[in-house]
Amino acid sequence: MLAGPALAEDLVFQLKNGTNSVLTRFYTSPVGVDKWEDDVFGEQVLNPGETIEITIADGRDVCNYDMRFEFTEDSDLDTTTDKQNLCELGEYTIHE
Repeated sequence: MLAGPALAEDLVFQLKNGTNSVLTRFYTSPVGVDKWEDDVFGEQVLNPGETIEITIADGRDVCNYDMRFEFTEDSDLDTTTDKQNLCELGEYTIHE
């Protein structure tokens, strides 16, 4: 019996906007990758207090991701970055 290649699982978690500003863009990339992947939201935004289910199905077999959060231009919040193990993350709340 031959074993096939291990399949990477999709990373799924709940993202909550715990700020008072509209979250307009959300980027992820595996730790160590020098550029951000495409905006996960596309045309969507995440309003204050809202939660959305995020699925990262990039085919990679990694858990540690850098995350970048961007808010509306009129927001008092700066772009925020963080690093998380998305394999173990069930929910993530961005705070001010």
